[in-house]
Amino acid sequence: MALKEKKCEPCSGEETPLKGDDVKEMLNELKGDWKSVDDKKIRNSFSFDSYMEGVKFSDKVAELADEEGHHPDICIHYKKVEIEIKTHAIDGLSENDFILAAKIDDI
Repeated sequence: MALKEKKCEPCSGEETPLKGDDVKEMLNELKGDWKSVDDKKIRNSFSFDSYMEGVKFSDKVAELADEEGHHPDICIHYKKVEIEIKTHAIDGLSENDFILAAKIDDI
């Protein structure tokens, strides 16, 4: 099943964070330009023609994140939106992070 078709599952905090080849494999399943940051989080930047387009995109990401119960860090820099995703309960990466990233890529 494709990542974007999955649903984020609540994390107990006992899961082992994904590392190394597992992170690379999950990144390869994404169509966006997501990058791993020290196998702790993934990051992507999105550029827009105007500030308001970036804000509207951020609003859609926020709605999606709330539906999934998995909330990224969103930062708006004028016409660029930067998103960082990690699983806070394990201070690292889980499948949920990649599910959310795949769904963000579809916005």
